[in-house]
Amino acid sequence: MVRASCNVSNRCGGSERLASFPSEIVLAVATMLKTVWEGEIRVEPMNVRILLVDDNAAIRDRLRILLEDHADWEICGEAADGLEAIEKYQQLKPDLLVVDVSMPRMNGLDASLEILKLSPKALILLHTSYLTAQLIEEAHIAGIRATVSKDFTHLLVAGLESLLRGEEFSSPAS
Repeated sequence: MVRASCNVSNRCGGSERLASFPSEIVLAVATMLKTVWEGEIRVEPMNVRILLVDDNAAIRDRLRILLEDHADWEICGEAADGLEAIEKYQQLKPDLLVVDVSMPRMNGLDASLEILKLSPKALILLHTSYLTAQLIEEAHIAGIRATVSKDFTHLLVAGLESLLRGEEFSSPAS
């Protein structure tokens, strides 16, 4: 889901920021407001906030570099295991999660299932060295709509972009 904010300029030169909503809603409201107020309506994209979840700090660092190259994306937080991922998700409310499967304390699949119980529309991409056809199927049945093997990390951006468009995505299995 792409999010946007709406700024309304009044005739005196002032500007007021409305709330953050999915872009379709902002555009519909903007059209109505323009008709009523005859003011200038501007829809501005907001940063997509991403939570990285992997027990390997070096992998999180590489993912941060890769994903922050995208102009409208920011890493809002990191977690090193599944339990921390759930806590950080509740605190930070990210737009996207990139989650490793094999981690201590709680694996990424179980953590993702818990996050989906809290927020059924959470956008989660599983990023694992152990991607199999069976794991892809289990993930999709559970509501995880994107999976990328660590052997195909170059497809991570495409996977996240697919999630934002409301599409499913899977790289080839490992």
